[in-house]
Amino acid sequence: MISPLLVCCLPTISRTKRILNIWDSLDGVKLPVSTEWLLHCATTLAQLDPGATASAAQLADYYDLPAPYLAKQLQALVRAGVLAATTGPRGGFRLARPASEITLLSIVEAVDGAASPYECREIRRQGRGALPPEECERICVLAAKMADAHAAWRRSLDGVTLAGILGELPDAAPARTRARLASIARPAPPR
Repeated sequence: MISPLLVCCLPTISRTKRILNIWDSLDGVKLPVSTEWLLHCATTLAQLDPGATASAAQLADYYDLPAPYLAKQLQALVRAGVLAATTGPRGGFRLARPASEITLLSIVEAVDGAASPYECREIRRQGRGALPPEECERICVLAAKMADAHAAWRRSLDGVTLAGILGELPDAAPARTRARLASIARPAPPR
């Protein structure tokens, strides 16, 4: 496995592969399933024609997800300025900014926040193996390494935009996505 601290120094590995390598190094650290949903939904919305929208129900149907929960999660992206929402019969969600200005980090942080998943509880000061206080004056080396890995992961995600993701999709993907979304009926307005 590649050290997450060295990942940024590997010019021959694609940015996506670097993210996956960092992700693998954080094995055991799991993001909520809604993070995957929103990454995919934002990528789907990035494939729409300018100004076009997709409703939460359409996106839920497209990915076979629970619509009410997805709608709440999409609102997190609206609050973060990643998506814009419109109401009315043709309303729905669209990107709030160009795809080139929306990073994967902005999507992940909108859902999961920016806090590190690792919290050092200073167990080095406990039990029979407790270190003397003078050996604990500096930050725990493990906490420092985990902070470095988290920072590398964040830098990597911040370096990938939705436009970059679209550039890696097959050429036919955007048209196929638009056609499939268009085939999903929008919910009828309430009477």
